[in-house]
Amino acid sequence: MAGMRVLLLGSSGTIGRTVASELVARGHDVICPLRPGVSAPPGVDARVARVEDPASLRRDGLAGAQVDAVVSCLASRTGVPAEAEAIDHRATVDALHAARDAGAQRAVLLSAICVQKPHLSFQHAKLRAEAAWQAAGLDWSIVRPTAYFKSLSGQIDRLRAGKPFLLFGDGRLTACKPISDRDLARFMADCLSDHDKRNRILPIGGPGPAITPREQGHMLFDALGRTPRFRSVSPRILSGAARLLDAGAAALPRLRTKAELARIGHYYATESMLVWDPVTGRYDADATPETGNDTLRDHYARLAATGTSDARGDHAVF
Repeated sequence: MAGMRVLLLGSSGTIGRTVASELVARGHDVICPLRPGVSAPPGVDARVARVEDPASLRRDGLAGAQVDAVVSCLASRTGVPAEAEAIDHRATVDALHAARDAGAQRAVLLSAICVQKPHLSFQHAKLRAEAAWQAAGLDWSIVRPTAYFKSLSGQIDRLRAGKPFLLFGDGRLTACKPISDRDLARFMADCLSDHDKRNRILPIGGPGPAITPREQGHMLFDALGRTPRFRSVSPRILSGAARLLDAGAAALPRLRTKAELARIGHYYATESMLVWDPVTGRYDADATPETGNDTLRDHYARLAATGTSDARGDHAVF
């Protein structure tokens, strides 16, 4: 359905900006609340507001406007408990309620596939947000992508410097079907009009097959024209660090944040970003849906050809 007025949350991030561009290209009127000083995606109705402040979102972000739908790409930067509760849960739910009060009938939430096996604060926060979106009385779609290209591109500068590609274990502990920002944005925009995507939790990956970290390393070396070199790191380093930091948190509470970051690193080092089959107790690559045309190999080739790197901010393990 073209011509909808959409409240888009999280448009300052790379995925949110891509979603904004896709919605605008499809003829939607897109309202983007943004923090002061943050540049707006082209073609949107940018409004200075703080999404973590419900009063600011209603007063400055919506400012009395009626909307047809709300799309959320909100995500905490680090995943630590306080930020996860503030952004992944509270701000996400408050924004949904504000959009519903402004007339929204459709709600599309960007979540994460890792909430299938929740062990971390941000995963539990996202699950509470998912439950609220399902219970709000709107037609909803919850999108759970597998892995992003930028999260798998962080070692390119190491390899350019002649260093080995770092692996957890033998590099075959996990696998994923990474999806590009562009393919994910198209999928999320489709959720506004595709009846088959309504009132469903939608795990999604990019074109298959599933790729292990070792295979990612080979792709990156191929793109750079270098001989593959690998170095193994034990995931136990991260779990051990988390235990030590938790023990020290009794005396220095700020260490709890560092402990959670170590747990996040360990989780991603040992868990695949694929659909989890609770019956078999295994991740199922065949059951993980695929969409789009962009491949990680092509993404690596572009980075190598342009001499650039992906900005990952706080989303880095290596």
